[in-house]
Amino acid sequence: MPILESEQRTVVVIGAGPAGAIAAALLKRKGHDVLIVERQQFPRFSIGESLLSHCLDFVEEAGMLDAVQAAGFQMKNGAAFAWGEQYSAFDFGDTFSAGKPTTFQVQRASFDKLLADQASAQGVEIRYEQAIIAADFSATPRLQVRREDGSEYSLEARFVLDASGYGRVLPRLLGLEKPSDFPLRQAIFTHVEDRIDHQGFDRNKILITVHPEHRDVWFWSIPFSDGRCSVGVVGAKEYFAGREGDLDACLKEFVAQTPSLHKVLVNAVWDTPARTIGGYAANVTSLHGKGFALLGNAAEFLDPVFSSGVTIAMRSASMAAGLLDAELSGAAVDWQSQFAEPLKRGVDTFRAYVEAWYDGSFQDVIFYPGSAPEIRRMISSILAGYAWDSRNPFVAEPARRLRMIAEVCAGPRA
Repeated sequence: MPILESEQRTVVVIGAGPAGAIAAALLKRKGHDVLIVERQQFPRFSIGESLLSHCLDFVEEAGMLDAVQAAGFQMKNGAAFAWGEQYSAFDFGDTFSAGKPTTFQVQRASFDKLLADQASAQGVEIRYEQAIIAADFSATPRLQVRREDGSEYSLEARFVLDASGYGRVLPRLLGLEKPSDFPLRQAIFTHVEDRIDHQGFDRNKILITVHPEHRDVWFWSIPFSDGRCSVGVVGAKEYFAGREGDLDACLKEFVAQTPSLHKVLVNAVWDTPARTIGGYAANVTSLHGKGFALLGNAAEFLDPVFSSGVTIAMRSASMAAGLLDAELSGAAVDWQSQFAEPLKRGVDTFRAYVEAWYDGSFQDVIFYPGSAPEIRRMISSILAGYAWDSRNPFVAEPARRLRMIAEVCAGPRA
């Protein structure tokens, strides 16, 4: 075997997406040497386009908020839900938790590039079109990197943060992957020129629409500032069986089956081929190990229904950067009790609401016409991303609180 050229760095971050860019920027702001290795060239397409308010807390922490606010993204002030003739909207300016009242809906190609460019402007080195092909953490963390031209080199680091998203680099290379306990679901999605003139459509909110017959099938409609909209349908894989050959026709058929959404999109120009992703729920045996930690989707992804993925990714980036700064500065750090366990508490809160969404009980709560304003504020806080605020009873005891209120709200359920 030829001897690879070798390089030593303090921190290597795998992936230049939101988690990687924010973690790297935070560490650089603390004076640490940071290198990001990114497999793709930016800009590149990604889903996860409707940000939660909590995301902007970490964007601000990383010194990137002014740039994001100036970029012209679609303002988002809440979430709206529709099922047949029922409609329920939640305002992020009216929440139990003290948080930002608005956020943005973004085309991820430009948003992710903006964050990466902001990290670069703060001094973070980013190497695009380079892939991690091997990893050894038996002693000093060592990564083998392959450049676009096929040449390879070795990277040694004091610590590695894996923010590779669906690429899940270290879980694959280190055998950390384990099956998610979520059922296999599939999403079919596209971008359209929406031409929406429906009077009841609020462009400042994501619209989540429930299929009229199958309550475990739902749609997202995420309007952007340029007159375009991300549209997708999500359901168990069996709903799409035999339809994979024509994704455009499949997506349009599901929209046509849903009158309230069809009215919203009646003028849409379907000018972009649909894409699909399936079996996206993922988990790992551990969020950390000797010399590494996993951020965001590289560790666990639940479901797109509440747009929690980017929020979890950014929060994990902030937490990991703070702990790693302390560790590199000589402090004793317990990654299990200070990172994995507190991060998991918020993830498990989201998990409880995702499970309740698909069994219909959380939908009953959302569409219940007599909900007390204080309860709606507590729910709105979670929809805004504040799933770690244990002062909120619906965060502290999500499963029990949901059961209690779902029993009250089950009356209107079809």
